[in-house]
Amino acid sequence: MPLYRIHRIKDAPREAFRWAAHTGGIAIIKPKDYDFTGEVEAATPYAAWKALTSEDRPLRPGDVLESFDAVGGPFEIRIAKYIGFEPAQWWTPEQKHGLDTSTSVASEPAASNQDAQR
Repeated sequence: MPLYRIHRIKDAPREAFRWAAHTGGIAIIKPKDYDFTGEVEAATPYAAWKALTSEDRPLRPGDVLESFDAVGGPFEIRIAKYIGFEPAQWWTPEQKHGLDTSTSVASEPAASNQDAQR
């Protein structure tokens, strides 16, 4: 039976989530907006929801369940919404390739300043 990690959304992002328009597709979620609060063993995300509700730790909209495969890697991430669970993905910063290492030298403005002083 899969093991689900429970990530509870923090209060400030919860308010933004509450008032945001419903969108379809994969939700992009930021790790800084969540607190890890434990694990639950269940057959499906809905079974986990039911188990947590019966333990007086219900999932609320915006909370995330993350399951893992047999190797220990992330298998499936689901975000609780008002209409059920939808797929989600952790946000990762974009890798910057080919950083510009050249420095711009402001020699022209300095030259014009010298001309203005003459």
